[in-house]
Amino acid sequence: MDEIGSGIIQAIRLIVGLDSDVGDIVFLSLRVSGIALVLSALAGIPFGTWLAFARFRGRKAIIALIYTGMALPTVVVGLIVFLLLSHNGPIGFLNWLFTPYAMVAAQFVIAFPIISSLTMAAILGVSPNLRLQTRSLGATNWQTAWTMIKEAKLAVLVAVAAAFGRIITEVGAVIIVGGNIAGSTRVLTTAIVLETRKGLFDVAIALGIILLLISIIINITVIRLQGRALSR
Repeated sequence: MDEIGSGIIQAIRLIVGLDSDVGDIVFLSLRVSGIALVLSALAGIPFGTWLAFARFRGRKAIIALIYTGMALPTVVVGLIVFLLLSHNGPIGFLNWLFTPYAMVAAQFVIAFPIISSLTMAAILGVSPNLRLQTRSLGATNWQTAWTMIKEAKLAVLVAVAAAFGRIITEVGAVIIVGGNIAGSTRVLTTAIVLETRKGLFDVAIALGIILLLISIIINITVIRLQGRALSR
């Protein structure tokens, strides 16, 4: 209990005091996860929408692969990205390993299947009559897809929020491809691991509280957006 209490006090001091080291860690965490989320949303929402509409041979296999990706252990993702970016890997020439770019790539791989699969499920949950009505009015495929996305926007928003929650709190992938380098690739989750191993539980608890606050703020924002949409 003393450690928890001191951890809370330490967290307040770090936040109120605007500690530069903690600020850098928080900023890097938000920057890496934010970029990964935007990229995965830009790719995953259209892909999930296309997968909901398309009918082709092998579609079920792709859907099964996407669903598998949702449950893929983050350490496995980190290993795959590490091998791809290593000096002997196929894209090792990018020299991204142990940089924020590698961390963004790993988190993209984690977030993409979550957003695409949940978007697909959201689109499939929209009444087929809406699609038929839109097409009967002369809408193009892109216009029809956009109409379906707007109709399922609440579920798509939840998909994006779920993906953010997964990547902002994951540690396995980023610690493998980022290396947990101070001032370069150290984010909240990897910093918590390091401080715990060093026995500095006060700092670890403080960083954990900050991470929880970020997650709570994001979730409250999503709930408020949902509430506004439902009240219309």
